Amino acid sequence: MPICVAVPKEHTAGERRVALVPEVAARLAKLGVKVLIEKGMGESAFFKDAAYANVEVIEDSASLYQRADVVLRVQPPTEAEIAQMKAGTVLIGFMAAHHNPERVAALRDKKITSLAVELIPRISRAQSMDALSSQAAVAGYKAVIMGADLASVFFPMLTTAAGTIRPAKVLVIGAGVAGLQAIATARRLGAVVEAYDVRSATKEQVQSLGAKFIDVEVKADGQGGYARELTAEEKQKQQAILAKHIAASHVVITTAAIPGRPSPKIISREMVEGMQPGAVIIDIAAEGGGNCELTESGKTLVHNGVTIHAPLNVPSQVPIHASEMYAKNLYNLLSPFIKEGELKLDWEDEVLIGSVLTHDGEIKHAPTRTLVEGAQK
Repeated sequence: MPICVAVPKEHTAGERRVALVPEVAARLAKLGVKVLIEKGMGESAFFKDAAYANVEVIEDSASLYQRADVVLRVQPPTEAEIAQMKAGTVLIGFMAAHHNPERVAALRDKKITSLAVELIPRISRAQSMDALSSQAAVAGYKAVIMGADLASVFFPMLTTAAGTIRPAKVLVIGAGVAGLQAIATARRLGAVVEAYDVRSATKEQVQSLGAKFIDVEVKADGQGGYARELTAEEKQKQQAILAKHIAASHVVITTAAIPGRPSPKIISREMVEGMQPGAVIIDIAAEGGGNCELTESGKTLVHNGVTIHAPLNVPSQVPIHASEMYAKNLYNLLSPFIKEGELKLDWEDEVLIGSVLTHDGEIKHAPTRTLVEGAQK
């Protein structure tokens, strides 16, 4: 009997992305599975129920969860939603375990097999499944659009009857996927772009996009493609050099974030106060508290004439393409384990081992297990 892959509506405030788009629903149906969606599931991303072919539309989430063998989501389910799931259900989505230890405990107790897309190993074979990267690309693009909107200057050079207007200077801090997309977008808009990252390997990538790399002579390459934490001496050296570049910038975009940990503080109050009036900081690391000392997550404030904009869930502001990319990530993760309409998880698979959060009544991810069991004592 074919498995049921079910997609409920998202209820997290401000979440407009969806876990399934019509194209991917059709691809799942071709694998022989039964696809269920909750009524109106795709509407926040402008996908009407009628656009989904070969799916069954379910009126309410309770009925959907009772039939589901696999559940696809964007945001983590609530404890009430977990209670509606069948034991043994496979749940795939962002789990944000460090923010929701009580939900992880509920998944364990209900014997849900949960796969956290933010834990997918960053290996070559898993690139097509890497939801962190796909959504970071959306965030990097949108950060520049927000920066251009809030900036008090033009981005491109303009030659007018009133004279020549010089291009804006944009500084991108953090050259991961979001930062590289921000660099490319700012360059397309005509800005002069500089970029900084503590990982030495990013220099060539930054330069390949036409930006100048700021070298503070601090190398902090860490594990998994992320940066290690800087020493006090390294931070001081970093800030001394960065301060000059920040002061000269019209727009500064900060993207330095590590999943599950606070965002590093890179821009101090003194740096902000050294910026020119009318300058803008777009801090898309706000989910982890932000890269700027003055950042207030989810808010926009003005300090000493400098606008500090700290949006949350930036990919959700581009819901159609963000959803298309995310849904394809989930399909690429799930489809190798579907054989003739049946789900056969391979527990020797490197991607599956790396992304599993809970399974068979246990928390498999060691840091989360320590967090949850410690919280329960």
